[in-house]
Amino acid sequence: MQPKRNSEQLWIVRCFAAVLLFGQICLHLLQGKTYYRKILEHMVTAGPASLSPVLLVSGFAGMIFTIQTARELVRFGAVESVGGAFALAFCRELAPILTASIIAGQVGSAFAAEIGAMRVTEQIDALYMLKTDPIDYLVLPRVIACCLMMPLMMIFALLMGITGGAFAAFQFYQVLPETFLESVRDFLLPSDVLIVLLKGLIFGAIVAVNGCSWGLTTKGGAKEVGESATTAVVTTWVAIFMMDFVLALLLFEQPIL
Repeated sequence: MQPKRNSEQLWIVRCFAAVLLFGQICLHLLQGKTYYRKILEHMVTAGPASLSPVLLVSGFAGMIFTIQTARELVRFGAVESVGGAFALAFCRELAPILTASIIAGQVGSAFAAEIGAMRVTEQIDALYMLKTDPIDYLVLPRVIACCLMMPLMMIFALLMGITGGAFAAFQFYQVLPETFLESVRDFLLPSDVLIVLLKGLIFGAIVAVNGCSWGLTTKGGAKEVGESATTAVVTTWVAIFMMDFVLALLLFEQPIL
C-alpha cells in the first residue's frame, strides 16, 4: 500500500507543478523572452505533421455521427434538420475534443518524452550552465506553437467532419448535399466557430503545458521517461474534459424560465 500511496502523492505533486509552470510561462511571455526559430519548428510538429490523423479521425467521426442521427431524424420526417443537428454537436464538442485528444497523444507525449530524456541525461542542467532558461528555450516555444496551431487544426477537423457527414447522409439516406449544407448554415452561428477557436487556444495550452511539465519533472532513466510520456497523455485528456465541462457551463448553459 505504501508504494501506491507514494505514487499517488507524486502524481498530485507533479500536477501541481504543471499549474506552477503555467504561471511561469505567463510571466515569461509577458517579458517577451522566447526563441522564434524554435516556435516555427514546433508549429510544424503540432500542425502539418499531425494533420493526417486529425483529418482521418474527423472524417470517419463525421460519417459515424451522421449515420446515427440521420436515421432517427429521417424516420420522423426531419430531413432538413440532419445537417444542423450534426453541425451543432460536431462543432461544439466532437471536433475540439477529437482534435485535442489526437494532438495530446502525438504531440504532448513527444514533448514529455523529449524533455524527460533531456532531464535524465542532464542536458537541462547544461542549459543552466550556459545561462539559458529552459522555460524560454524549451517550454515557451512549444506552448506558443500549440496555441497557434490547435485552432487551425480544429477548423480543418470541422471542415472534414462536415464533408464526411454530407457524404454519409447522401450515401446512406439520400439526403442531398445541398440540403445538408443548407441546414448546417442555418444552425451553425458565427459564435460557434469562435468557440471552436477559443477551445483550440485553451486546449493547445493544456496539451503543451502538461507535456512539458511531466517532462521537466521526470527523474530516473528510460523507464521513467516512458511513464512520463504516457501519464502526460492521460492527465491531459482528463484536464481537457474537465475544461470542456467548465466551458460548456459558461458558454451554453441557459436558465430555465
